[in-house]
Amino acid sequence: MLETEKTTRQRILDAAVERFAQNGYHNTSVADIVSDSQTSKGAVYFHFPSKEEIFLGLVDEFAGILEKRLKEAIDKETSGVRRVNTALRICMETFTSYQKLAKIFLIQAVGLGAAFEEKQREIHLRFIRLIQRHLDEAVQEGDILSIDTEIAAYAWMGAINEVIIEWVHTGHPTPQRALPGLQTVLLRSLGISEERISQLENL
Repeated sequence: MLETEKTTRQRILDAAVERFAQNGYHNTSVADIVSDSQTSKGAVYFHFPSKEEIFLGLVDEFAGILEKRLKEAIDKETSGVRRVNTALRICMETFTSYQKLAKIFLIQAVGLGAAFEEKQREIHLRFIRLIQRHLDEAVQEGDILSIDTEIAAYAWMGAINEVIIEWVHTGHPTPQRALPGLQTVLLRSLGISEERISQLENL
């Protein structure tokens, strides 16, 4: 894709983030996005054949940002527990930095139809598998107790999801406030000692 096309596409997505976050999916029109992005209707439809495709593009964008940040941080860690703990921290930090995208991903996709919910489920499962993979590594290394890592990964994703959804809806608890509590609860569920948790929290 040419640089000018990338720039145009990003301008469309940036405008859509603001409109969807402020007005919701149904109350946003393609014309609104055209106007806000200072492009043309033809340019928008060149990159996104429909409003639905714009919305799904934003979901993909957020998942891509989160996945990239997770990979970069996790690759620097040397043990399974540290990787899992880092994944939790980066996840919360990313939701903080991209609150509007988080709102679109976690809240607005609900109830918009099968295509939206299937995309959301697909991405949730991708991150559940990522958590499970690093839990498996921690078990193999003897860093945590032998557990059903698939169920643990679902539980981790569920806890993170609920905290972030409440924050997006109400503004509380903030991810910064929630992180230490989540670390304690989720790491304890893996049989990690309070002393070790304290060491990880202070990294």
